[in-house]
Amino acid sequence: MEILWVENLTKVYGSGENEVRALDGVSFSVEKGQFVAIIGPSGSGKSTLLHILGGVDTPTSGKVYVDGQDVYAKGDTELAIFRRREVGLVYQFYNLIPVLDVRENITLPVLMDGRRVNEDRLKELLDILGLVGREKHLPNQLSGGQQQRVSIGRALMNAPAVVLADEPTGNLDSKASQEIVDLLKYSNRRYDQTLIVITHDENIALQADRVLAIEDGRVIRDEVLRK
Repeated sequence: MEILWVENLTKVYGSGENEVRALDGVSFSVEKGQFVAIIGPSGSGKSTLLHILGGVDTPTSGKVYVDGQDVYAKGDTELAIFRRREVGLVYQFYNLIPVLDVRENITLPVLMDGRRVNEDRLKELLDILGLVGREKHLPNQLSGGQQQRVSIGRALMNAPAVVLADEPTGNLDSKASQEIVDLLKYSNRRYDQTLIVITHDENIALQADRVLAIEDGRVIRDEVLRK
């Protein structure tokens, strides 16, 4: 079953001589529960693609469907709700709120949605992420790897249809990097969560079910590594 469908996606910045085509007619689909790695050189359009998939940036043209929903047919309010409920975003620089503790950072999307925190899910996530006992710690009291675990917990808290991770191990050493990848892979299996990861790390890409290579805003290779 397809959870994500991208059709002829284009993103253009500037105009005339200053025009930059960050994405140039990108089309692909992703099955529910698949782990996809997106690779390519800097400036190839990887992050632009991820941000458009997550409803953070808007395309110049083309379509994005997530779980049957036409993302960019939505108004601003609907789009904000979609981002909170259907997409979990994990960034390289964590993007945690410094004055909020671990529990508050993880549950922020639920609280912003005006919903009650599912305590059973929160407890399970804290256990899986190895954060039990650190619920009251602020981000500056945590290591980089622990902060990224909090970021993953926040992305998973709303049980989104798709988890998007932009260079999630970029600031971590090799041991912490593999721990983060193992956690993402575990959530991918445990919750049948569709996972799309942008990475420069070939070792991470080889752990995915499928690799999309992007260059100059186009998909130049689409390889299934395992089913």
